[in-house]
Amino acid sequence: MARTFNRSDAIVHACAGTAFLALIAKSTPRGAKPPAGVGKAQSVGSWDEEQHRARWHCEIEVASRSSGGVGAGRRDRRVCRRTSDSSTRLRTLLDQLVREAAVPGAQLVLSRDGRHVQITSGVADLVTGAAFPDGAQARIASNTKTFVASVVFQLVAEGRVELDAPVERYLPGVVSGPGGDGNRISVRNLLQHTSGIPDYLNRVNLDSVEALTRQHSIGDLIRLGLDQPAAQAPGAGFEYSNTNYLLAGQLVEKVTDSAIDVEVTRRIIDPLGLRDTYWPRYPIEKVFRGPHPHAYFESGGGRVDITDIDPNGGLPDGAMISTGRDLNHFFIALLAGTVVPLDQLAQMQRTVADPDSPAQVGSGLFGRVTASGVQTWGHGGSIPGFYTAGGATRDRAVTIILNQVPAESSPDIDDIVQALVDEAMRP
Repeated sequence: MARTFNRSDAIVHACAGTAFLALIAKSTPRGAKPPAGVGKAQSVGSWDEEQHRARWHCEIEVASRSSGGVGAGRRDRRVCRRTSDSSTRLRTLLDQLVREAAVPGAQLVLSRDGRHVQITSGVADLVTGAAFPDGAQARIASNTKTFVASVVFQLVAEGRVELDAPVERYLPGVVSGPGGDGNRISVRNLLQHTSGIPDYLNRVNLDSVEALTRQHSIGDLIRLGLDQPAAQAPGAGFEYSNTNYLLAGQLVEKVTDSAIDVEVTRRIIDPLGLRDTYWPRYPIEKVFRGPHPHAYFESGGGRVDITDIDPNGGLPDGAMISTGRDLNHFFIALLAGTVVPLDQLAQMQRTVADPDSPAQVGSGLFGRVTASGVQTWGHGGSIPGFYTAGGATRDRAVTIILNQVPAESSPDIDDIVQALVDEAMRP
């Protein structure tokens, strides 16, 4: 059920966690060790020592019990220690992101060398002031596209789909109209957003809570895209369109004779042991299965709690739920050649330019070189209630989750996100 908060309430609750931590810092004797409960799920607690200005901070650290394969035993423990300069910078940047984006809270998860470090900022619940829970689940929106693209590339590796074949071969009669011709649009065009098919979201109202709860069939949404004039000729360039991935999901179902969520689960989620990742059974499953922050949406001049509303409706362009740790695991495995064979991974990383950003556009992946010169890959996602961003290589990854989409995207917010990724991914 949606719950509304006015702006002043939001500000009071958002500041509560910060004030609490500041009080702890002032009341802790110089040189004292942090108490076991400090920070709790917030994983934050810091003290300035007068002489050394050292900072303490509590993290959830996960270490593999063995170097075995997928599903090896894991041990979770809370570690309180003086932070490195990098951890301090990450925390400062995450606090800045929450402030500049004007969102309730955020969680960052950094995975490297088999260990996971979690940092939180702000609040997960504007009523109680509670912080993000450890290992928070979130609606990961368009990160779902990378899972769907990976399944398509597995089918390519199996010889069941040809990447440069026309979509008409697999979905006869489906792609037709002003928005595109399935005889001229290839499978690669769908996955790389070079089909020219317009985005169905151009014709869908998502400006109110009522609108977020409306159900639409995937066929109707595909038609909304194809009934618009084509954005460009197939292959002419990059034009992001969610319609492409509705069609990619339909293609998987046609080729495998199985639902797209079933294929993603059996081919990727289960083999990788992503225990906190799933494709919700819409419309009967709208409540999160695990710990999660509340999700917020600007409507009617205030914030509305839409935690138990699934704005995507179970569609292959953005249905999934996951955690920062699981997303990092997935992207690291993908880039290491575990999810799709290396030949197909190379095709996923074959890029075209995005005229509006420095991103390199692959198939289900976006590439970017960080300020420190590290080539990263990932996707990111935005859906009413959640925003996710990050980057990965074959041995490390970072995911950032916000529990509200920033009201307006701005260069400042984008710069902070990229600074977080750069700091996390430094060699």
